[in-house]
Amino acid sequence: MTTPTITSLAFLTPGNFADDDPYPGLEETLRLFEYGERLGYDGAWIRQRHLEHGVGSAAVFLAAAGQRTERIELGTAVIPIGYESPFRLAEDLALADVLSRGRLQVGFSTGMPHADLLGDLVYDGDWRGFDLSYGRITRVVQNLRGDYLGGPDTVIHSPGNVQRPRLQPHNPGLARRIWYGGGSLRSVRWAAGQGLGLLGGNIVTGEDTDDFTTAQLNLLSEYRRSLPDGRAPRVAVGRVIVPLDSADAATRARYRAYAASRHERTLAPQGPRRVLFAPDVVGTAEQILEELTADPVLAEVSELRLELPYEFHREEYEQILHDVRHLVAPELGWRPEAAQAGAGRAPEATRRGPEVRTGRAG
Repeated sequence: MTTPTITSLAFLTPGNFADDDPYPGLEETLRLFEYGERLGYDGAWIRQRHLEHGVGSAAVFLAAAGQRTERIELGTAVIPIGYESPFRLAEDLALADVLSRGRLQVGFSTGMPHADLLGDLVYDGDWRGFDLSYGRITRVVQNLRGDYLGGPDTVIHSPGNVQRPRLQPHNPGLARRIWYGGGSLRSVRWAAGQGLGLLGGNIVTGEDTDDFTTAQLNLLSEYRRSLPDGRAPRVAVGRVIVPLDSADAATRARYRAYAASRHERTLAPQGPRRVLFAPDVVGTAEQILEELTADPVLAEVSELRLELPYEFHREEYEQILHDVRHLVAPELGWRPEAAQAGAGRAPEATRRGPEVRTGRAG
């Protein structure tokens, strides 16, 4: 079996906050982005969530994160396209990208979570007849490419300026940094046909198999087979990885209880769409490496996205990021390019005793 070789390491956080006082949680998430950059992570990603204790506008959050960081890629996984105006969203993403000096990575999905509650609030009229699927994502990407509107003689007049109209600010590079969160064969074929990167997570649709790993391998094969000639694939796979090494006893127990509460869903396909879930990877660094090096999906990719659990505290997230960065990722071939001196210490709240390291690479 091929040992994974990871060249890009990122993390994805849910951006939790308290219902009655959201600012502290959002501030802690921004600090987590700063901490990840100090550790040398290549990317920091935020989930976009509606009606929940999470970031409802990834573009706004990443604009703020861009002012707090200097190097790290800033991603969103994923924006449900059904609630978005393709042009207005493209404007917001373009502005955030320019403010961050071209560091945005934008992930999309189709669907509308909580549509029964939100659909009528977002749209005037019957939205059920609109194209809220792939075509809407295509329109966002087209807008980001910055084609001029109107004919060659069309201009707009503004104070002190006459110009041809197009989306502003314009950064042509952003249209090449678009991803799709694909969990079905149809979705990965579409993403490949559009030349988008593929985000694979711990949830897929069971098509002709009850096994998560088989299903995800099939998705990777279909995506690569469907890419246009000459288009290099870019695939990032996410896994919930929770190391115990520098956590105290109470925190270890909490981590294990979290994984146990989610284990039953991994035993069989769920619901009419036969959704398959990957188990959370929880244990010591050595145990985690045993699981990851035996994962044939990771052997097929070079970009790993660490998916942080919901409703944990910042010090717990920092401990997880620390242990993955020092004890797990280097054993998978990853090397930080810009880790700052002094960033290697575990957070004081979860560090107990000498640091535990593993010399095992497989």
